[in-house]
Amino acid sequence: MALKRSWKYICIIFILATTVFTTVNFFSTENGKNLFEFDFKSNVKTDEKLVLGNEFGIYENQPEINYIKYAKPVKVKGIFLSEWTLSSKAKRKYWIDIINSTELNTIVLNVKNDDGMISFDTNVPLAKEIGSIKDAPIKDMRKLIIELKENGIYPIARIVVFKDPYLANKRPDLAIKNKDGSILRMKSSSGRAEAWVNPYNKEIWDYVVNVAKDAADVGFEEIQFDYIRFSTGIGIEQADFGELAKEKTKQDIISEFTEYAVKQLKTKGVYVSADVYGTIINSTVDSKIVGQDYVEMSKHLDYICPMVYPSHFASGSMGVKYPDLQPYDIILKYMQASEAKLSAIKKGEHKAIVRPWLQDFTASWVKPYQKYTAKQIREQKKAVYDANLEEWILWDANNKYTLDGLDK
Repeated sequence: MALKRSWKYICIIFILATTVFTTVNFFSTENGKNLFEFDFKSNVKTDEKLVLGNEFGIYENQPEINYIKYAKPVKVKGIFLSEWTLSSKAKRKYWIDIINSTELNTIVLNVKNDDGMISFDTNVPLAKEIGSIKDAPIKDMRKLIIELKENGIYPIARIVVFKDPYLANKRPDLAIKNKDGSILRMKSSSGRAEAWVNPYNKEIWDYVVNVAKDAADVGFEEIQFDYIRFSTGIGIEQADFGELAKEKTKQDIISEFTEYAVKQLKTKGVYVSADVYGTIINSTVDSKIVGQDYVEMSKHLDYICPMVYPSHFASGSMGVKYPDLQPYDIILKYMQASEAKLSAIKKGEHKAIVRPWLQDFTASWVKPYQKYTAKQIREQKKAVYDANLEEWILWDANNKYTLDGLDK
């Protein structure tokens, strides 16, 4: 009888030991480690698979479960800060303290700026080839992102897409051309002649997406594409976009790039947003000129960010006599028009969340204009909320924000 009990105890101990060993072995794997480390969003197909393998006796006849690691969505209340601001330890601390003491929770940071320069040492071969990382001001982007996250700040990577004079000059084959084959240099509103890269060239698509993937790898939770459009500079009418332009419209190309970029970046578990002209919401002409189709882009993006700066609208827009003087009225009308426009997307289909850019600068070049103070900032935010939207980002290129316009 004692011998039988001994064998019984030995069997129980063996079973328990095997179970413990198997469990420890699983949680030492990457899948095991990640199981409790991230929030999961499982409604997106991806190449990243969580398959409980041989340790649990699950083989190829079991269904594969596709998971993707996502941060929880954030109701963004943000500001844009340049790479130069954030590369300064003192300025970085200043803005982190401001964010921690106000309603702000997000920083939009340049990863690839308007000149085509990249702010950190990416591993993208083309970036290394042309030297677009040579003056990168942020020496350790991963460390910076960790610091932001430790302070509860949501990091968004701003990546300028087709406005890239640096790449255009280093690789003329990728630039928009004159009909004689030379680089087309278009005069911007600032009076500067600039070269852009050709949106019809898919080598540029891959360059931009690869930079975005590297941004995701160092910890950004969201990729935001800016200048995801064609140039409106003086001289663009002389452009030769190549043979593909005879088959596809500007809207076709920008929508196709949007879809391509989103699909590529979903494997990285990041949200994708894009900045668009506010006027494309109700102007078919503007939409065709820049190539931004508000509805089609919204079918792919997680967030669409119309730049509804009051100073950028012509007098009389949406029935508003002087938009810069009436920030509440112009933004409310455009956000209501946005809702109506996006109603074309059928219920149940994917539709981007609308997150507008708001004006935190004084546009003294507009006639008539007004100085933008806390009053104008609050009027814009109220218009967003009154349009049943919850998110916004403030823009000032000089990073001098109106702190009195923020709630505590």
